[in-house]
Amino acid sequence: MIARVWSAQTRRDQVPAYADHLREHVLPLLGGVEGYLGARLWQREVDENVEIVVVTQWSSLDAIHGFAGDEIELAVVAGEAAALLSSFDDRVRHYELVIEDNA
Repeated sequence: MIARVWSAQTRRDQVPAYADHLREHVLPLLGGVEGYLGARLWQREVDENVEIVVVTQWSSLDAIHGFAGDEIELAVVAGEAAALLSSFDDRVRHYELVIEDNA
């Protein structure tokens, strides 16, 4: 399994709108991509803002190509999402699962 990790910052009042965008637009799109295994949205307060981290799980790097295209390290951020964010990573990180413990 591969985790695709991307982070951004936004104002506290924008977090619900970003979560709605993810839930209503991004997740349905991802659900149609072969090899997509799920997603999580994480958040933490940082000074006056909120840092959000989106972690999607994939069966392989090839599956990620089905979503992100040839340059899988480039972030895919729709204009509607970008408008809700103060700043965001333009690149993503990929991690291969080594150990998993589900208690």
